Amino acid sequence: MRAAQITTLDGPDAVRVAEVEEPNADSGDVVIDVHAAGVAFPDALLTRGLYQYKPELPFSPGAEIAGVVRSAPAGAHVGAGDRVLGLTMLSGGMAEVVALPAERVFPLPDSVSFEAGAGILFNDLTVQFALRTRGRLAQGETVLVHGAAGGIGTSALRLAPALGAARTIAVVSTEEKAETARAAGASDVVLADGFRDAVKELTGGRGVDLVLDPVGGDRFTDSLRSLAVGGRLLVVGFTGGEIPTVKVNRLLLNNVDVIGAGWGAWTFSHPGYLQEQWAELQPLLASGALPAPRPEVYPLEQAAQAIASLENRSAKGKVVLTLR
Repeated sequence: MRAAQITTLDGPDAVRVAEVEEPNADSGDVVIDVHAAGVAFPDALLTRGLYQYKPELPFSPGAEIAGVVRSAPAGAHVGAGDRVLGLTMLSGGMAEVVALPAERVFPLPDSVSFEAGAGILFNDLTVQFALRTRGRLAQGETVLVHGAAGGIGTSALRLAPALGAARTIAVVSTEEKAETARAAGASDVVLADGFRDAVKELTGGRGVDLVLDPVGGDRFTDSLRSLAVGGRLLVVGFTGGEIPTVKVNRLLLNNVDVIGAGWGAWTFSHPGYLQEQWAELQPLLASGALPAPRPEVYPLEQAAQAIASLENRSAKGKVVLTLR
């Protein structure tokens, strides 16, 4: 089968498409013919050996796939011919065939294409976990989203209203990215430069209930200052490179929270949680209450360029590879 492979840790440009052996499936695995695979920021880190998970070279990146079941164990909730999504969680998704445990395979609604489906799981489950489980999003609240033109950002703009938010404020770095945020459903869009003052004006000085931050860096303190009393800042990642620190007196003065939202670690310590998440998201997608993502699509042969777009932050929304 064909697969994107990382053979040296020299960055996205070193990713190559190669012929490799199909995976050896265990008796309990679901074997899937992959039509599309998602691309995420950890894939870029993996190409340089900068992620905490360091697989042995060579390996295929890719945490999420969409495709058709080739075979499934007896009693599984999916069967041969079913359209499905799947999570490898860390690597192996950018390949024509994937074998996964049944608990990491999810039925794909007929209304959602393979390309859109490959852009759902990694980001939407991360955001649903952040907003719902960690952030305690309540009906009618306002959510501020950093990196709003990226994969996590556009996911948050799609999901927050479906989960009860009344308003989403997108923070972007350029006017061009503002259009991506608006297309994803943002109520308001502001530029990162001076966002604190813009948010203050938009909320009449009250501030926002939740900040979802996959960027980190030097905007962290102004994010805290943008919270309403009792607000929560969700730490999702650090695509900006710098890991910020917090002076805890700021938390005390306004009764605000800084909350870590590490979805992957949570799923490993909470068996069955992934299926619980999909039980909430699947009917929202099937009904159209949660719109499917509109990803940037690359062919497998351009895997290097697709991964590079995450590293250089030129990606607009979710990035997906097509394999069939």
